Amino acid sequence: MAGYVREVSRRIFAQEFRESNLTFKDGDDQYSPQYLLTPTGAKVNRLFIVGTLIEKEDIGTDSEYWRGRVSDPTGSFMIYAGQYQPEAAQFLAECETPAFVAIVGKPSTYTTAEGTVLTSVRPESISLVDGATRDLWVADTAKRTLERIKDLDSMDPNVIKAKEHYGADNTQYSSMVKEALRSLKEDI
Repeated sequence: MAGYVREVSRRIFAQEFRESNLTFKDGDDQYSPQYLLTPTGAKVNRLFIVGTLIEKEDIGTDSEYWRGRVSDPTGSFMIYAGQYQPEAAQFLAECETPAFVAIVGKPSTYTTAEGTVLTSVRPESISLVDGATRDLWVADTAKRTLERIKDLDSMDPNVIKAKEHYGADNTQYSSMVKEALRSLKEDI
């Protein structure tokens, strides 16, 4: 009997997340998990981000629907929480900005009429954290991103698919990682 296994949360910088636009399902039924494939080959069904909640707004008309912007050293993530993410929506309603936050959530994409793909995160959980936790996340995410960049020469099917779709330029993402790590030195 097959059991339910929760997907691993991937650590992705905002810049790479924003530049991701390839989604696919593993399987053909309606319950098959949906993935976002990033330019460095990360297959993301769930992500873990830590950054600074710099703005929030209730954009709902009939009920509360919160939009927030969480920044990391490479850019920002847009997060959206409403009635189906009640704990996250309540957190956003009560949290003061700016604040360091840790979020586990699902990637979401929206394609505009012009064909532009916009990425956002649907938070499953949001927690208040400190600056040291944010710094550890930046260092760990940098390490994992560099590992993915190193693996861009592998024959992994996700890497091949990412290279075909994005034409992954590893110098761009190596520079992004260097900038993120440089931000840690500036904080000291």
